[in-house]
Amino acid sequence: MGVSSHPDQTDTFLAVRPRLFAVAYRMLGTVSDAEDILQEAFLRWQSAPVSEIRDATGYLVRITTRLCLDQLKSARARRETYPGEWLPEPLLTEESTERLDHDVSVALLLALERLTPLERAAFLLHDVFDSSYEEVAAALGRSIGTCRQLAARARRNVQQARPRAPVPAEEGQEITLAFFHAAKTGDTGSLARLLSKDVRLISDGGGKVMAALNPIKGLDRVVRLLEGISRKTGAEPPRQWRHCVLNGLPAILSREPDGILQATSVEIRDGLITHIYVTRNPDKTAHLVQALPLPE
Repeated sequence: MGVSSHPDQTDTFLAVRPRLFAVAYRMLGTVSDAEDILQEAFLRWQSAPVSEIRDATGYLVRITTRLCLDQLKSARARRETYPGEWLPEPLLTEESTERLDHDVSVALLLALERLTPLERAAFLLHDVFDSSYEEVAAALGRSIGTCRQLAARARRNVQQARPRAPVPAEEGQEITLAFFHAAKTGDTGSLARLLSKDVRLISDGGGKVMAALNPIKGLDRVVRLLEGISRKTGAEPPRQWRHCVLNGLPAILSREPDGILQATSVEIRDGLITHIYVTRNPDKTAHLVQALPLPE
């Protein structure tokens, strides 16, 4: 690397790092890319004229945002040719930490995917991280008026994805565990009672492992899919699994019979599951391996 930093400079970066991760993860939707961005931001911070910088947090947020905008240009091109459905990388949100102080729901992250990179950045900085329009303009290199318009357009597009009242943790765990057991054992009766009529199942295999290429919509189709998978895999829960919270949603991490680490999270409304998100792409679950219990 060849660049050294003063201890105070490193301490400043580490203090702001949780906020920078929060910005980068919401901008990019991937844990690995967010971590790479933070490494690059730290390298740039090491060579920055720190004595001339009055607002270290603002400076570091600007660096991170601009790096994310560059990354999004290539990321959007890759996602246009992504095989099947794209889901954000699941993020464990069980511990209350500063980096998780705002909504990271799958619904919001998917809604952000529909925005242009500049709209996404303006919305996140202003509406999610409470930056002033002056700060947003400085980060994006655009006028204040332009940033207001970018954020307003983005706000209209993500309105539907804003988080509803969270389901109590106990209720979420109970419903998720019941769903997991019913899906793995092929209990179609229980599945029908747990799922809403307009339930949607989205799975992401990244073209590397088996997954549905398109969303599965409607109670009957989702139940048939889950029952069929159960028959093929032996109609019993996997040996390695645990309940957890991913992106603020009750979820299950499991080592499936085919050896794949699978992350399954659910959205619940009025006691019924409305959305099921299944991430099977090994590149997106690798960082969750340590969260899975060892086999008995």
